[in-house]
Amino acid sequence: MAASTSDDVGKDELPEALSRIVGVLAEVQKKFIIYLSDERFYPFVSLACLLVAILYSWKLLRGRPLPENQRRRQRRQFTSSPQPTATQPSLSISSSRDACSSSGDSGAQDVVDEFSNSAKPTLGQLVRRRLSGGRKVTCQLLGVILEETNPEELQEHATVKPSVLGVISEITKLCDLYLMERVLDDQSEEKILSALSDAGVFASCGLVREKVLFCGTENGRASFVRQLEPDWHIDMNPDVIHQLARFIKYQLHISPEKHQREAANIFSSPSLELFFGASERI
Repeated sequence: MAASTSDDVGKDELPEALSRIVGVLAEVQKKFIIYLSDERFYPFVSLACLLVAILYSWKLLRGRPLPENQRRRQRRQFTSSPQPTATQPSLSISSSRDACSSSGDSGAQDVVDEFSNSAKPTLGQLVRRRLSGGRKVTCQLLGVILEETNPEELQEHATVKPSVLGVISEITKLCDLYLMERVLDDQSEEKILSALSDAGVFASCGLVREKVLFCGTENGRASFVRQLEPDWHIDMNPDVIHQLARFIKYQLHISPEKHQREAANIFSSPSLELFFGASERI
């Protein structure tokens, strides 16, 4: 009964609204009466009246209250929907914040651990960095690869330095490596080849036996280097280093004493492994 009563009330208000619209149109016509004497303004006045009537009708209908049955329906929909408690949002926000904080801390720790592990380069990375893209290397044996420092000692024995094996292995992975030395007799050659084989230079390090060269003079070694045209030459003799300075891109002078740098392409180090950083990783 209440719903039908409200509908009847809405129907009764409609004539009243129409009468108001007619009254508004009359007032507008009175205000524009000055223009009615001229027929040219008839269309404009009529259009203005129509726009005012539409605007007034829209405002009037918008301000009408809803019928009782529609208001009850909206109240039922509103009360039936679950309302979150005041503590639920804060709880969910707090828990999500804790989760983000814990995940962020673990992620940051993973980054720190990964950086710590990668901060110390491998021997292969150190060798590659030092060689600066070089693809061919020539190297003296005495005092660099071998413990012995003069040809006379080679007549008695030949001993490979264990500390250089890792460097040799990494160089052979990246470059074409040639080893060479001045010897006094054939027995010295055999001792050197035997020592290199026993140390695993040919098997483990990957060096080819045919790339171990021998000569009878220091100038002969310098001639070998010039013929091979390497990117790097490693030697203990300062005279050979000086002689090759104009022809070789980079040279490494192995000497226990610190020498003044002769040229920009000549480096100096007490040992092969120190220059490539191998001893720092032991």
